[in-house]
Amino acid sequence: MDLVEHCGASAAGDYLNTLSTVEIASGWWEGEAVCGKSQERVFVAIQAIRARTPFPWRGIDSDNGGEFINHLLYPYCQREGLSFTRSRPYHKNDNAHVEGKNWTHVRKALGYLRYDSEGERVLIETLFRGPYRLYMNFFQPVMKLVAKERLGGKVKRRYDQPRTPFQRLLASPQLNEREKERLRATYQQLNPAQLKRSIDSLIDRLYDAYQEKTSRPSLPIQPSKRQVPRSVTSLRFARGQALVRERPPVRLPS
Repeated sequence: MDLVEHCGASAAGDYLNTLSTVEIASGWWEGEAVCGKSQERVFVAIQAIRARTPFPWRGIDSDNGGEFINHLLYPYCQREGLSFTRSRPYHKNDNAHVEGKNWTHVRKALGYLRYDSEGERVLIETLFRGPYRLYMNFFQPVMKLVAKERLGGKVKRRYDQPRTPFQRLLASPQLNEREKERLRATYQQLNPAQLKRSIDSLIDRLYDAYQEKTSRPSLPIQPSKRQVPRSVTSLRFARGQALVRERPPVRLPS
């Protein structure tokens, strides 16, 4: 699990984060909107995600942030019989599974805008708890790395057949027939076209909510691009490198 910040161009003040979690064997993903990074709110979000996942948890692996390494989550794992591991400091590849989902499941949908209002939190929460998790887990196939071989200066990777997290759970011997039958019943009730329309509608409403709180709502937004800090006015390119030109300071007339 990991936190994805929605702070835009500035990390000042309070803003929303996405608690992104992925089950490694199947690729099943769940997300939850969290305001700030307090250990209490992150802990509540973890419990909410665990309550709706269709399989039992065996452990938790996180990074070294204080939102995870604290006196709430560790005793909880001990009480529940969950293993609790963490990645090494400054080694993002230790969290490669969730880091990949942070882009495909969070950034591609929500972009790099700043979300910090209650209305935006409700929309993201509705998205993650409803159509988005169903669409991504039941209808979006994922590939798993089977083997890799170094040939000279290149690495050749082999992947298995693409399957959805739902299909991988059905093939897993770790789920009993009752849990698999519950998954099949949920799948039979879903319409992927309707889920996609609901997702697009919620994301459009989220972008509209962002536009309404900006000082210049008439300007088009580009959620997929990283937000430029306000002190930067333009970019100039020289020999393939971007040179940042800062906004000149404002002074009183002499």
